[in-house]
Amino acid sequence: MADTKIRRVFLMIVDSMGCGSCPDADRFGDAGANTLNTISYSDKFHCPNMEKLGLFFIDGFTEGEPFYRADKHPLKDDGTPALVPEGIYGRLEEVSAGKDTTAGHWEIAGLVMPKPFPTYPDGFPADVIREFEEKTGRGTLCNLPYSGTEVIRDYGEEHMKSGKLIVYTSADSVFQIAAHEDIVPPEELYRCCRIAREILQGDHGVGRVIARPFIGHDASDFVRVGAHRHDFSLVPPLPTMLDELTAHGLDSIGIGKIRDIFAGKGLETKYTVPTESNEDGMDKTLALMDEDFHGLCFVNLVETDSVFGHRRDIDGYANAVSAFDLKLGEMLSRMRDDDVIIISADHGCDPGYKGTDHTREYVPLLICGKMLRRGVNLGTRRCFGNIGATILDMFGISYENITGKSFLKDIMDL
Repeated sequence: MADTKIRRVFLMIVDSMGCGSCPDADRFGDAGANTLNTISYSDKFHCPNMEKLGLFFIDGFTEGEPFYRADKHPLKDDGTPALVPEGIYGRLEEVSAGKDTTAGHWEIAGLVMPKPFPTYPDGFPADVIREFEEKTGRGTLCNLPYSGTEVIRDYGEEHMKSGKLIVYTSADSVFQIAAHEDIVPPEELYRCCRIAREILQGDHGVGRVIARPFIGHDASDFVRVGAHRHDFSLVPPLPTMLDELTAHGLDSIGIGKIRDIFAGKGLETKYTVPTESNEDGMDKTLALMDEDFHGLCFVNLVETDSVFGHRRDIDGYANAVSAFDLKLGEMLSRMRDDDVIIISADHGCDPGYKGTDHTREYVPLLICGKMLRRGVNLGTRRCFGNIGATILDMFGISYENITGKSFLKDIMDL
């Protein structure tokens, strides 16, 4: 393996920032979705740093393609680009059988899921709920697909009177438990989630069990406490990029939901950093840039998805991406010679599309580093795991144990 001299990689996942429907999107009911294109029309969208790296040169935004934007990709009179990208750019197609957070992140790390995680459009089976109630010692309410804000509005007061847990799901593979913090303190809620996680294995192995604590006096002012949310994921059944990094003595750092998504597998506890918001996540990433670690900093910025995508808030989504881009500018200015920054996503959640579900989309890929080539078009490639394979390759580690192909030779003179 080549000795690249790269010391630190910052992998930034802007949750759900897809860039165009995949060829199989019609199977998911998502034909025509394009998260990035939708938000780019908002007056709140201002992303000069990602545009400088090549954001609108990615396939799907070039001349003749369905999402061509002349204002974002101007041409000279001779037909050549008026702007020359300074970074490396492309897009990746998901091959896992899903469009959720867990499947997307696992695939980025080189673990492809050939079967989708189970979903429950009619609620969870009676035997599952019965076992959950017996083991937690608490009754349940709802057990239906529901919006997280609407479910506490509709069931919160009854929960406060009865002490029963609000159990609900969504179009994703999730078992969510909502409880008022004065009735069920967060640690008790987490205990109940751990019990649910033990029950929900095998055929009922949902991707995540999620604790959703809330506060307020009544239905008129109930609000979820995002800082106390906690996800309990399945343990990845096969090795990932994170396992390979730690096995070779490199730092494997998770910021945001990363530890939850991978159930801590392959991550160093001392470097696991929860966050309260995208801004908090970026601030903690910037603080880490001053530390002398050797390995990967894997960051998830969830609010684009959880706060704006699912609520179909186009301007809010655009503003959140623009806020990320502003902080990205600070990251770029503080990069060391042996740093690499990779920007991507885990799925789509087009805020201009029908419904409130994730959307089956390609994800963008932007890369920069002083040791890397500039202006490289990687085109369209299958499998998010190409990211994980390339990161391992950057550190001179074999990627044969994960799914993905390295594109290091395309972006670096070796």
